[in-house]
Amino acid sequence: MERTNDSTLTEFVLVGLSAHPKLQTVFFVLILWMYLMILLGNGVLISVIICDSHLHTPMYFFLCNLSFLDVCYTSSSVPLILASFLAVKKRVSFSGCMVQMFISFAMGATECMLLGIMALDRYVAICYPLRYPVIMSKGAYVAMTAVSWVTGLVDSVVQTALAMQLPFCANNVINHFVCEILAILKLACDDISINVISMTGSNLIVLVIPLLVISISYIFIVATILRIPSTEGKHKAFSTCSAHLTVVIIFYGTIFFMYAKPESKVSADSGSEDIIEALISLFYGVMTPMLNPLIYSLRNKDVKAAVKNILCRKHFSDGK
Repeated sequence: MERTNDSTLTEFVLVGLSAHPKLQTVFFVLILWMYLMILLGNGVLISVIICDSHLHTPMYFFLCNLSFLDVCYTSSSVPLILASFLAVKKRVSFSGCMVQMFISFAMGATECMLLGIMALDRYVAICYPLRYPVIMSKGAYVAMTAVSWVTGLVDSVVQTALAMQLPFCANNVINHFVCEILAILKLACDDISINVISMTGSNLIVLVIPLLVISISYIFIVATILRIPSTEGKHKAFSTCSAHLTVVIIFYGTIFFMYAKPESKVSADSGSEDIIEALISLFYGVMTPMLNPLIYSLRNKDVKAAVKNILCRKHFSDGK
């Protein structure tokens, strides 16, 4: 472990799958392919929403922010993951580790808040369709999105600042692919009760409250849909929510497993449990951003129609 003269930690070592060299090659190819799909899928979705004026609505504004979040989140961690697969032990500076952890945590917290706001948007659209344009005005949905970003960034600043103040005197080896906050806290050789309390508060704000908002919103949404007399009307109303609900299930299913009980996670000392947690984190950090644009585009007629219109316009202009 490298330290300066004043015993300040200067770097971390990422273990990842160094004990499984054959798996590293397979995972390198798989993660690289998935990352390229993330950039392509979310990039296309963002471009389509920006270019097609018919998609300049609150729902697609939120979706555009969600895709941008996914690109930022994966770009902050995937290059480090790929680099760790190429080396036996990947060394990363203390400051570089903290920056990567800050960006990843901020993007994840912001996405939690954004998914809650998207549920509110669907609630207003289905339960109060006539008042929807007034309630979800441009000023309202832009402000709601800004609150999501600010909340995520502030939360990440607090968690990262508290982690940076901890002494890491035992070792600097992180049993993970990236600088993940729970893996970092396991290395601290001082009392982390403040960090645990802070993480619990963070879980309440950016995990539990948005999930409650989502749950309550969908209770009213389902009740409203069931009152629709026609089967076609019910199907149309449900189709506007199915993509968001699918993303919520995937996103919260993995993130709750990692962050719902920070104290027990930090106190765990099993190497096999560390690898399992790291693989679940890898699934959350790469699989979900890759699936999001597919879920929203494959189940969304407006997005598919916008893509066709853009391709037709491009073909027509090329023909001229």
